[in-house]
This record gives sequence, C-alpha cells and structure tokens, in this order.
Amino acid sequence: MSDLIVIAFPSEAKAEETRLKVMSLQKEYLIELGDAVVAVKQPDGHVKLHQIFHPSAVGAASGGFWGLLIGLLFLMPLVGMAIGAGAGALGGALADFGINDRFMKDLSEALPPGGAALFLLIRKMTADKVFADLQGVGGTVLRTSLDHTKETALRDALAGHRATIDVGA
Repeated sequence: MSDLIVIAFPSEAKAEETRLKVMSLQKEYLIELGDAVVAVKQPDGHVKLHQIFHPSAVGAASGGFWGLLIGLLFLMPLVGMAIGAGAGALGGALADFGINDRFMKDLSEALPPGGAALFLLIRKMTADKVFADLQGVGGTVLRTSLDHTKETALRDALAGHRATIDVGA
C-alpha cells in the first residue's frame, strides 16, 4: 500500500530542491516513489503541475514502436509508426498514473500565489533515514496518509527538530 505526503513550500525552487533530494534518496534505496509532482500556484491563480512522468510521451513512444512493427508486416512502416504514435499519445493522455491531477490542482488552490506543493506517492520507505535526510528543509505538511507517529516525526524533521519518536520501518 502506498502513502501520500503533501508538503507546502513558499516557492517553486524550494519544492523542486526537496523533490530532487527525495529522488536522490531513491537512488540509495531508502525510498521507492510512485510519483513526485511539484504543483505551483501562478500569480494569476492557475495551478501548474510539474510532473516527472509524462504518460502521453511514453504512450507515443510505445505506440510508435508497435506501429512500426505492425507497419513492417504490411510494408508501410512509416504509416504504421505514425498511427501507432498518435494512438499511443492519445491513450497516454487519457490515462492518469500516480497521483490524480484533479486532486493535486484542487489541494493546491489553497496555496498563496507563487507558493508550491510537493506531492509524493511513496510505495516503500525507511522512514527514520528519510526523515533524517529531510531534516530542516522547511515546508508545512498539508496532507498525509502516514500514521500519527510517522506524521509527527515528519513534521519535526521538516522543522529541523530531532525526532525522538520511533518511526519504525
């Protein structure tokens, strides 16, 4: 089961810096992410999502490959590739992987203009080590599906306090 963490930051730069830090923890096998999105509230009030995974691009590449293979069977590889890429892009655009886009935009409406929120969908994590690496980055927890003990430890870590609570595995 995955956990969701949403942290608000005063700027896009701080949210992006924290996302990069969390992604570096993934390379150390301390955390496994399902999704990591930075949502920014523009000065005009619109919310822009900066996703690391673009389903339409992946769909277009996959569709183009399969279209090329099928096109080769009918001696029309370019036509097959074009049709496959178009169908894959459409399918990818209609699919919503990870965190629901509407949910992220709705929650980000509460941010002040210029503010940002980091949405993390976590499959697995070694909580005590991850929280230790996030110590002092700042931010305010907006929403989480963590248990109370881990949520308190996360809030303390973001604020720069040493967590005295055992967060378990």
